[in-house]
Amino acid sequence: MRDKAAFKRGVARLEKLGHQLEIDPAALASSQRFAGDDETRLAAIHRAADSGADVAMMSRGGYGLTRILPDIRYKKIAKAIQGGTHFVGISDFTAFQLAVLAQTGDVTWAGPALCEGFGAGSGQLPDDIMEACFDDMLSGQGEGAGWKQHKEFTTKNRVLSADGERADGQFGVENSVLWGGNLTVLASLLGTPYFPSVKGGILFLEDVAEHPYRIERTLTQLLHAGVLARQKAIMLGQFTDYQLNAHDRGFKLQTVIDWLRTKVRTPVLTNLPYGHVATKILLPVGAKTDLVVQGRDVLLAWGHL
Repeated sequence: MRDKAAFKRGVARLEKLGHQLEIDPAALASSQRFAGDDETRLAAIHRAADSGADVAMMSRGGYGLTRILPDIRYKKIAKAIQGGTHFVGISDFTAFQLAVLAQTGDVTWAGPALCEGFGAGSGQLPDDIMEACFDDMLSGQGEGAGWKQHKEFTTKNRVLSADGERADGQFGVENSVLWGGNLTVLASLLGTPYFPSVKGGILFLEDVAEHPYRIERTLTQLLHAGVLARQKAIMLGQFTDYQLNAHDRGFKLQTVIDWLRTKVRTPVLTNLPYGHVATKILLPVGAKTDLVVQGRDVLLAWGHL
């Protein structure tokens, strides 16, 4: 836990909102660059599954979950989820979420981490939209989310709908599995037992501190593996904290999006409010969802969960 002040702010903020918190004994453990050695972190995950809590939330992202995926007791995790525990996290947590989906088919939530979400910098408050979505998840009242795509969205690339091929930027997808998360982490699971085999799904992706060429390279891996073509829609979230340079000569994130749209017939949507940003919705990874697109307007619906 590099930022213990953010950890304390997150705890205080959740308590102020009326939540009762139980901090795992190993929450502040440390071993090299990890939040405790592998055995310590596994034990913490399994304690969370046994806790009976409404929410089991990660403290922060980084790297380390892929190391311990083979030793997670997935039946225990599934029992906890079916008993009402919502596992919530972002970034490296993608590895846990996709492994749970691949191994059990159960739903977890892509959303805030304690520090990154509720432990906003001193003098700042957590984002209102994120908090409202968190409350909706807890109450079971959340039904979906809507947003506008970037202005660069065009209809020059024809898209497929249930009615056939259309060029007006309007289409719908029904009863499709929502899955995805951090692009780099997701691609690292390809070819393993922890990569979900989803056909006809809605794939959402985000990343942080990755130059557009790295994003394109990782998307190319998913493209060549056939993952992208098997989806009914691809939703690109927020890609943040990277720097372009003179060597790029105009190559930017929109260049990657335009290129991707020429490589797949699957509709590629932009500006999903999710990623390493303050304003983000919570997304039920593994849930059946409906998607409606009309030009720049997008509505993603999953009903009560």
